[in-house]
Amino acid sequence: MAARTKARKRALDLLFEAEQRGVDAADLLRERLAAPVTEHPLPELTADLVTGVADRREQLDELITTYSQGWTLRRMPAVDRAILRLGAFEVLFSDDVPENVAISEWVGLATELSTDDSPRFVNGLLARLAEVKPTLA
Repeated sequence: MAARTKARKRALDLLFEAEQRGVDAADLLRERLAAPVTEHPLPELTADLVTGVADRREQLDELITTYSQGWTLRRMPAVDRAILRLGAFEVLFSDDVPENVAISEWVGLATELSTDDSPRFVNGLLARLAEVKPTLA
């Protein structure tokens, strides 16, 4: 697994854990940076993704809800919510990775970690967000 893919996976793990534990993702990130639970430090990309999602969570959730066509956030599997928040953040607000690469990475994680229908759903929603990105202020 490539370094950037591992960093994305760790960001996904943190967001998923925060939601399951009912804690703020930024607080969990700070906790993990202060007292790591693995021998490998968190990559900078992991911290950037978690911080970015935490800082823009309301906006990301609103966009995901708007463009998910009939699916509420509550109806989505928890792992899909985390994938979509991270993917939407990377597609909309990260300039260092081409949108199609980011989408492909998040679809890959959905394929590995979620339901059989999730990769297609994640791909469609993130592609739609990339498409409307120029119209978002």
